[in-house]
Amino acid sequence: MSAAPTDAQSVLPIALRDLIRLHAPQATLLAAIGQRILNIQAEGTPTEEAQLVPPDDWLERGDLAWITRDGALLGLLWSEGAPVPEGAVQVLTLLLSAASAEGANREADMLITQLPAATAWLSAELEFRQVSRTFLELFGLSGPEVLGRTVHEVFADHPTLAQHLASAAAGRAAELGDERLPPVPGVRGERWVRGSARPYFGGAAAGVLWTVQDVSAECAQQSQVATLLGTDLPLALLGPGGTVRGASRGLRQLLGEPEDGADAAAQRPLHEWPCWAPAGARLLQDLIQNAEAGQPSPAPSEVALARGGHLALVVRPSDTEPGLLLAEGARPATLSEENGAARLLHLSGAATILLDSRGRVQLISEQAARLLGFDSQGAQGTELTGLPLPRLQQQLGIKLHTPQGDPLTLPSLPDLPLPYSGEVLALLPGGLTRHLEVTLSALPGAHAGAGSSRKAAPELLLSLRDVTTLRRAQAKLRHDVSHDALTGLLNRSGLRSALGKVAAQAGGMVACLDIDGFGGLNAALSRTAGDLLLIQVAARLNDLATLEGGQAARLADDTFAVFLPHLGAAVGGQKLQAALREPLRAGRRLVPVTFSLGAAPLPASPEHALADAEVALQHARRRGRGQLTVFEPGLRAEEAQTFELEDQLRAVIEGGRQHEQFSLLYQPAVSLKDGRVLGAEALLRWTHPELGNVSPARFLPLAQRSDLITAIGEWVVREAVQGRAQLREATEQHDWRTSVNLSLEELRREGAIERLLPLITRPSALDIEVSASSLLDHSEQTLGLLNALRSRGARLIVDDFGDGASSLTALTQFPLYGLKLHPTLTTQLPGDPKSLKLVQGTVSLAHSLGLSVTAVGVETYAQLDVLRDLGCDAAQGYALTPPLSVGDLVTWVRGR
Repeated sequence: MSAAPTDAQSVLPIALRDLIRLHAPQATLLAAIGQRILNIQAEGTPTEEAQLVPPDDWLERGDLAWITRDGALLGLLWSEGAPVPEGAVQVLTLLLSAASAEGANREADMLITQLPAATAWLSAELEFRQVSRTFLELFGLSGPEVLGRTVHEVFADHPTLAQHLASAAAGRAAELGDERLPPVPGVRGERWVRGSARPYFGGAAAGVLWTVQDVSAECAQQSQVATLLGTDLPLALLGPGGTVRGASRGLRQLLGEPEDGADAAAQRPLHEWPCWAPAGARLLQDLIQNAEAGQPSPAPSEVALARGGHLALVVRPSDTEPGLLLAEGARPATLSEENGAARLLHLSGAATILLDSRGRVQLISEQAARLLGFDSQGAQGTELTGLPLPRLQQQLGIKLHTPQGDPLTLPSLPDLPLPYSGEVLALLPGGLTRHLEVTLSALPGAHAGAGSSRKAAPELLLSLRDVTTLRRAQAKLRHDVSHDALTGLLNRSGLRSALGKVAAQAGGMVACLDIDGFGGLNAALSRTAGDLLLIQVAARLNDLATLEGGQAARLADDTFAVFLPHLGAAVGGQKLQAALREPLRAGRRLVPVTFSLGAAPLPASPEHALADAEVALQHARRRGRGQLTVFEPGLRAEEAQTFELEDQLRAVIEGGRQHEQFSLLYQPAVSLKDGRVLGAEALLRWTHPELGNVSPARFLPLAQRSDLITAIGEWVVREAVQGRAQLREATEQHDWRTSVNLSLEELRREGAIERLLPLITRPSALDIEVSASSLLDHSEQTLGLLNALRSRGARLIVDDFGDGASSLTALTQFPLYGLKLHPTLTTQLPGDPKSLKLVQGTVSLAHSLGLSVTAVGVETYAQLDVLRDLGCDAAQGYALTPPLSVGDLVTWVRGR
């Protein structure tokens, strides 16, 4: 690619190819990108196809995944061999949605953070715009250390990396070779990454998409034998039965094995090498067999050599190669009694430093050298021998701090009580920080006697234990205990802790809010899209909380909370409503969302504010969509009454007392063409023995939020079927129709449709009314539910059409019979010209689709006349009659 891309469509295929290569290298992607359909594989150039249709062989064999969003097909991912990974589908769905021309910057940013791959989005100037969480974890970085900074600043020690990424920013794709990363606290061993950089357009901004893959295990395996062969230490990597997989140069020299005999020696077990005496070979064979059986020797064994003498040898499982053994020997020079401690130190595997009685370094184990970032066998390791411990610290450029972060100076060793133990933070060259547990103890009987000509023997043992991983895990646990995993906001526990630290006199407010009808949205848009909506809400709340110096939290599911200091409850609630007013984005669709919001002032006890805000939220939910309630003391008593009411409603259902307290009234519908009574809508009423008539608007929302609604719906259907039979017989109208209201959310509950379908049979099928807002869900599940009802003879009617969120598309996608106008469309008739036009247009549209139209809430004869003139088919309301019992309805029908 010789020039920078000019639009998202020219670079998106390359980004998609990189992600396929990373997540599903055997798969093929067929994707709709702009006006083109592209066939994309892990290798090769994307090719153009005629249509987004799977080839026949894709349907006959292999694994095919459909990538969709909001009912729109974005692509097809097919794999002939292994099943398509679920993570690949998620990543490709996110990228295809986020990179569309309609994507918004905020949502694209949030999507990048959720990518499972280690991904960074850079601007054209190589400034980090956004990174995924996995990217930060891989490099051991935090968001503030990266975002807003350039690659040159973050990776100053990797100039070639910046060059490759700059090439991608100029429009030339770059493959990044294997590169060794700096050590990360708590992560053992070398870390290697491999990546690729591609020009990328996401949302409304261009830049570079940098994807990274951790290949540490692969590189470690490749270098294991090479490392063994090159070291001067006597080491051998053994396979089953002691077969030599690789032997070091030091071991071959020590045992007299020629370098040019490497291939031959590698084919034989170590104990069969001719360098061993017969007794030594038998002992070595025993050591190998014990190690394979999981019983390695705790101490080195003296294995006899054929030329005389012995080699101290330990055989144990390899730390880096599962299933293999490592034979470690000591040099002959270290076999003397004087250096026995040094020999043991080499073989122990511990990170230790031997000191003499004056605190001078005598020996540094390889593990300690690796921990501190240098090679103990190199020139630097030689130069460190004999240095006092403070000089060793200075020579290595190590800065010590207390666990609390305060600078620490090494005390004089004679001043330390022995044994000594403590924990320090060691800042190593390059900015790497390690948490070290330090233990200093004396070696009994190790020093030389007075007048001895031997060198001063080591007397002190300094042990270092890297606990960085443990401390990071503890810190992560502390973070996770107080934070939400999906959004990164505080959780309930974290917010309570934060509020507990707020001074009572500081003032402020706490608000709780949730998304109206989120359950339906989640079902309609898929769980992934629902999670992305929650992420967007979290981003907006966090923006406002940060601006005001407060805190945002996610309490549960779609319920959030915000603490805003220095603001009154009413003002803070209004600011929250303003911050959440703009629609949320779900793929290419903008979803208008309303929120119920409860706000409470910060009282004398700040921790009580959250409970007050939740009480206000419950009140706001009952008032309807998009409501704000400011807490007042009386609300708590009202909430207690609501809880008591729900408890009594449950007692009616579970006690089987529905016939004692429940009843149905019927609101008839009359034809506006000939005045004939067509049928009636069954309305549930609850007459409580103590409370009297309880409004459905009060108890039905309680049932809807619990598991009671299914049992209530089942009772209503049974009663309505019996009532219709009575009305048909009494009125002699065999075509009499009775309708009941059932919510789709109710039907989706586990076991609900299975319990209701047997009650709705063709000879006595009811009309089923569903709300217009519930039909925003165009999923296959919704279509299946409605088709199941229609197959039983039920006629499906859209209720409350024209209020709030209504979908015109639903009128064509679902098997509907008719619709009912919301009362707000008729209340302004006949005097309001706009209402006249709106009703007239709705009636005309419905009739063109073959749907009947019933006006609801008709209060006056003037409204009846104008509705008849506008072509409305039927009407119901107090202008005709209020709801009636079965007996009163029969009398009313006969009277007409």
